[in-house]
Amino acid sequence: MKTLRRNIDIKDNKNVYAIAVAIALILASALLVTYYVALRPAPDRYATVYYLSSNRTTDYPEFVVTNMNSTFSLYVTVENNLGYTLTNATLQVKVTGESNPSFPLNTSATQTFNGTVKDGASWENLATVSLNTPGQYFVVFELWTSDGSSLQFSGYYATLSVLVAAA
Repeated sequence: MKTLRRNIDIKDNKNVYAIAVAIALILASALLVTYYVALRPAPDRYATVYYLSSNRTTDYPEFVVTNMNSTFSLYVTVENNLGYTLTNATLQVKVTGESNPSFPLNTSATQTFNGTVKDGASWENLATVSLNTPGQYFVVFELWTSDGSSLQFSGYYATLSVLVAAA
């Protein structure tokens, strides 16, 4: 009996500890992989409308002077992560002097861009805006989609606040 006891004596056998740790690591890894593969939440679906200056920076024209620098261009980009292609997408550029506008704006577009944005892709347009009357304005870029018969506001938009001063 002494020889059998000596061969499986846990105090003297370091291999048993190594095997137990290895089994625990394998089980923990399997549980972790199962959690991330099976229980991972679905990615959020969204679209984004954003703009950059004509130099492709965030140096936006927030203060302009009439007849000096009151006409400017912005790169407006729509990113689609909705899980489907946006066919017949329309990007409308609108300007309002309202201090607290509600969206979509109830004004006509100064510029309109039409296109298709595949899922996971971006769509960029160069919008030119002219503001020649002194005041505080919001330049709004609204994304509209078509259901085949009419345009519907998507709820996605970007705004730029611009103060226009007299020369």
